[in-house]
Amino acid sequence: MNITQTLALSIQSIKNNKLRTSLTILGVVVGIFSIIVIMTVITMLQNSIEGGLSQLSKNTFQIQKNDPTVGGGGHRRDRSRRDITIEEAYRLKDLLTEARYVGAEQWQFGKIVKFGNKETNPNIQIAGITTEAMQTNNWIVEEGRSLRNNDIDNSRNVCIMGKDVIDKLFPNINPIGQTVRVDGRPVQVIGILERQPALFGQSRDNYIIMPITTWQSMFGKRSRSINITVMSYSLDDYNQLIESAIGHFRQIRRNAPGEPNDFYIFSNESMIGMVNDITGPIKYGALAVSVIALLAAGVGIMNIMLVSVTERTKEIGIRKAVGAKKSNILTQFLIEAVILCIIGGLLGIVLGIVIGNFAGSLLAAESAIPYDWVIIGISLCVLVGVIFGTYPAYKAANLDPIEALRYE
Repeated sequence: MNITQTLALSIQSIKNNKLRTSLTILGVVVGIFSIIVIMTVITMLQNSIEGGLSQLSKNTFQIQKNDPTVGGGGHRRDRSRRDITIEEAYRLKDLLTEARYVGAEQWQFGKIVKFGNKETNPNIQIAGITTEAMQTNNWIVEEGRSLRNNDIDNSRNVCIMGKDVIDKLFPNINPIGQTVRVDGRPVQVIGILERQPALFGQSRDNYIIMPITTWQSMFGKRSRSINITVMSYSLDDYNQLIESAIGHFRQIRRNAPGEPNDFYIFSNESMIGMVNDITGPIKYGALAVSVIALLAAGVGIMNIMLVSVTERTKEIGIRKAVGAKKSNILTQFLIEAVILCIIGGLLGIVLGIVIGNFAGSLLAAESAIPYDWVIIGISLCVLVGVIFGTYPAYKAANLDPIEALRYE
């Protein structure tokens, strides 16, 4: 008997016992569903977070006063760090000649922007930047013009607006050339930025940018620490550029040898790494729960397959009497166990992906399929089928044909 015939017999046996088949695969469905639904949600959240965190251009990093992920510094020594100044930013730009761009930016939050009788909510972010920060932040001007060096040199009262501010203040007119009031100062709109991708359904377009010198005249030169943005020419020299920037900036900040940096290197990769550090234990926890559920399902499969062997004892005796080998019987029962597990696994995967995407959509995350975990899930199903189907298959294969034919 070849493998095709054995497979056909296994499938027919499964069809003939629909209730037993349903009960057998139920445990597998639960086990696989539990891991796929969690991994689907995590994958959706990761994709949304990574897309939202990719606010910097490629091959770009920032030098900041503190780690932004821990609310201004997790240690007391971090909170007491000196602010990074614009002079230090310009000094680094002079020293870091191997960089493609070195920009600087300062931020002020929670401001109101007015135009005529219209005004925004008090949640607008105001950025003062050097011209290089346009490239390092991947800000693209959709209409109008970008900032120029003479805007910086002459502290011109000009700005470029994000789409949310435009929608609020200029619903029916062209904003280019119009004058708005930012913190009481008249500022001319010279450009409109392309819309940024949302993060968990939250817009990231409620900001305006202006020359850093203009910003400092409005809010104070020392009111906030500078962020320095650095872009390499390619990925090949990216890591080396980070090392060079750290060395030069330690020299600028006069960090003594052996002392830790009194600044923080921020990049898309560091943020994504932090997200992975958070979701990693959740993934392994879900995998552990799923393995436990599959072990329980495997025991159930073994018991039901043993019952099946008992019910089909006479059938096994007849097959052996007409020439079926032990290997044929063993293979058939083993294939039945694996097929049952795969059916349960596929049902669990489909349910997990559908329900996981529904749950993720409630968090405004983008739909996703965790392909790597789908493969892991199928592999676990096959493994469970082989492990827990082996003993019933071995028992069936070793039945004495004479005793089996007498069985009632």
